Amino acid sequence: MIRSKARLTDVSNDSSDSVLLSESCIKRLKKISKNPDDYLRLTVDGGGCSGFQYNFRFENQIKPDDHIIEKEGVKVVVDETSIAFIRGSTIDYHEELIRSTFRVVSNPNAEQGCSCGASFALK
Repeated sequence: MIRSKARLTDVSNDSSDSVLLSESCIKRLKKISKNPDDYLRLTVDGGGCSGFQYNFRFENQIKPDDHIIEKEGVKVVVDETSIAFIRGSTIDYHEELIRSTFRVVSNPNAEQGCSCGASFALK
């Protein structure tokens, strides 16, 4: 479900209008979240090797224009500007030998991305 501007709304069945959380993302957030008021914030900023970059950080304040993506008791919050860049995407958690990270996958708004998955170019 996506909660937008302090109201809970159903996620549209149209995947172009929703943001999903993968099972690995949910599992990791459950493991590292110590406080139910903490959540993962995703922002999209200019920069990176492809033009835009995804940034993740933990916070505990929700702003009036935030969209809240909540599933199985975990929350990911995305501001109004950033949500437009990631509609239809999935937020995932990925582990490799040399690193582990939250990432955005299957972004229908991205034309190309860098090899590490942290930045992208718009279509």
